Amino acid sequence: MHSYIPPARFFAYLTWAEISAIPDKANTLIIQPIGAVEQHGPHLPLIVDSVIATAVVGKALSELAHTVPAYALPTLCYGKSNEHKSFPGTVTLSAQTLMSVLTEMAEGIYQAGFRKLVFVNAHGGQPQVLEIVARDLRERFSDLAVFPLSVWGAPHCAAEVVGAQEYLQGIHAGDVETSVLLSLLPDQVKMSKALREFPPSFAAGSLLSLEGQLPTAWTMNDLSQSGVVGDATVATAEKGERILASLTAGWVRIFEEIYLFRGLNPVAEH
Repeated sequence: MHSYIPPARFFAYLTWAEISAIPDKANTLIIQPIGAVEQHGPHLPLIVDSVIATAVVGKALSELAHTVPAYALPTLCYGKSNEHKSFPGTVTLSAQTLMSVLTEMAEGIYQAGFRKLVFVNAHGGQPQVLEIVARDLRERFSDLAVFPLSVWGAPHCAAEVVGAQEYLQGIHAGDVETSVLLSLLPDQVKMSKALREFPPSFAAGSLLSLEGQLPTAWTMNDLSQSGVVGDATVATAEKGERILASLTAGWVRIFEEIYLFRGLNPVAEH
């Protein structure tokens, strides 16, 4: 059941008595990996985002010092993936359902005495939902620190490994995700079916973009016939291993910083 998570760090393997006895719950990290079950082109399995979230969290927890108390919850594999639902196999929750699931999970964590909750999300279609949940939880529980984070928000070398253009434009099932899956689940990657496909670009000099500061709303049908945005044909396991190693190091640092975090203390100047 723990998959890539170290068994000693897997929250669901604890008994209620063990949870009750955890010291310094206020600074113990409870980590919720979040992914999706959605299409990733003809060459990758539906579980890509959930695998990446689980593996990155698990690898980081394996390297995290034992003096930093941290536990991972079972991965939430279903997410808000309605931008992919025209492709068979995609399973999507509504934004409202995802918000309710995360909120009610957080209530249980809070009731158990924990005060640091970390969302580690690997699906690009739902960060705004997580941010809304985190802000609402913070308003409701003033002593609960909630961190709505993206797997790819940690320092990493993906742009260096695949090139800046592919990193920026290959936003779904391209070189990065395919390389990472070749490292993690090589038997589930069908490289003979890998494709290279990019969406029509905005005019040169345009301030608009698919993502970033001035995005336009889109579904995958607007971008790709295959469900791939990027160049999956050049992916390798070696690239994936380099990317995973850098992500792991980045997440160790993030977990350490969250453990040391003691809240925001505004000071008025006179």
